[in-house]
Amino acid sequence: QVQLVESGGGLVQPGGSLRLSCAASGSIFSIGDMDWYRQAPVKQRELVASITAVGTTNYADSVKGRFTISRDNAKKTVYLQMNSLKPEDTAVYYCKIRGGLQNYWGKGTQVTVSS
Repeated sequence: QVQLVESGGGLVQPGGSLRLSCAASGSIFSIGDMDWYRQAPVKQRELVASITAVGTTNYADSVKGRFTISRDNAKKTVYLQMNSLKPEDTAVYYCKIRGGLQNYWGKGTQVTVSS
């Protein structure tokens, strides 16, 4: 059974940094894209960043230049380095990993940006 576990969330002041990790356990066939999403209260879940199997990245306009996504295929782990955090970045962050024809989701980690 595949499980994704996010870590690294927490409370940080505006302008601060956090690094999220998402590690997959279990067997995943043909790992493809790895993504980070976020969902703020009373808002829809949105794609924050994605990285393909060959390392091509894509970012939401709201985080370009501040967030960096990376992956370690051997560890089945995806990371999200978040710098210059703003209060509007406050949300639950979820990772998603594509394996074959299936999408696997983590349960989320809370990020709160507040002074």
